Amino acid sequence: MFAAFFFAAALLAGRATSTEKVLEPVLKTTFADPSIIQVNKTYYSFATAGPGIYGIQIAKSDDFHKWEHLKHDALPHTGTWVNHAAGRGSGVAPDVQQMADGSFVLYYTACINKQTPHKNTKCVGAATSKTIEGPYTPEAAPLACHLSQGGAIDISGFHDPTTHDQYVLYKVDGNNAGHGGLCMNMIPPIQATPIMLQKVTPNGLTAIGTPIQILDRDDTDGPLVEAPMLRKYGNKYVLFFSSNCFSSPGYDVSYAVADNITGPYRKASEPLFAYGKLGLDGPGGASVTTDGSKMVFHGHYSVKGQGMTRVLYTQEIKFDGKMTVTNADGGVLPKPIVPAPPPDLTHPNMTDGKTGPGKKPGKPHSGH
Repeated sequence: MFAAFFFAAALLAGRATSTEKVLEPVLKTTFADPSIIQVNKTYYSFATAGPGIYGIQIAKSDDFHKWEHLKHDALPHTGTWVNHAAGRGSGVAPDVQQMADGSFVLYYTACINKQTPHKNTKCVGAATSKTIEGPYTPEAAPLACHLSQGGAIDISGFHDPTTHDQYVLYKVDGNNAGHGGLCMNMIPPIQATPIMLQKVTPNGLTAIGTPIQILDRDDTDGPLVEAPMLRKYGNKYVLFFSSNCFSSPGYDVSYAVADNITGPYRKASEPLFAYGKLGLDGPGGASVTTDGSKMVFHGHYSVKGQGMTRVLYTQEIKFDGKMTVTNADGGVLPKPIVPAPPPDLTHPNMTDGKTGPGKKPGKPHSGH
């Protein structure tokens, strides 16, 4: 009774009021798991496949406000390690980094083509190109897998501006080895979903040493933490991540702060974006420009002909001991009107490849 009352209240009060800005998507089409990179004066965002594009989508903007959706696939072929028959084999959740020599590395997630202890186990890999729009040529082997723990997903790159070392971050997909419930990980025993930090060679393609765990889920995160993205602000490392479940309104953009790249990371007391703030529904999968000032993320939105899907949002941010969101005029937006709803509410009509029309809320999903 209380939970039902709370959610009803959230639906009534959770959307932005006349005193708070409502954020509109910059692309009203499926554009999930976006990343952001600035090359010269142009911003590029890469995303998981959408209508008409089987592989990796691209959008670009000269001002970060008006975006052009390009009509070609950045990654038309994935590595030989990928199981293309498993569905979504073309790669998901991309991130693109520019290397010191001016070339580009596209990191992505895909199902591996070997027998594993868990269904649809994914690994993370890389592809390269001399130009930002590609096409990207995949590396033959994945960068990380963690097969016995459920797989690896959501890889992103990071260049430490102080040490000039190159890293990748990714999530061990523990909920893929879970026992059911939302994102397959709400029935005990709950599986760990750690965020890993891996040092790599300067070209971003080969691991150096062993990965280090820098974050994991706790009871406040629901079934998981995922979608890691690391940036440095002054002498602080800020780790962006999402918690709860991508198919739920309760998905969010959270962050944690550390003095050292290996941690310990201290989670912020509230998400940066959550259900109800700026009228958003299920915001998550965030990516931030190298200078730390601009963010892209997806949120649930009903698109004509596509149903409830995940679309591209943008926002400007700043960090001064605490991460804040800024209006175009530089003002700080209000705090969320309501907290995120309980993490057991899923959209029955998600149509962007994660859930299908007519599937019931609560049906297990493993994540990306």
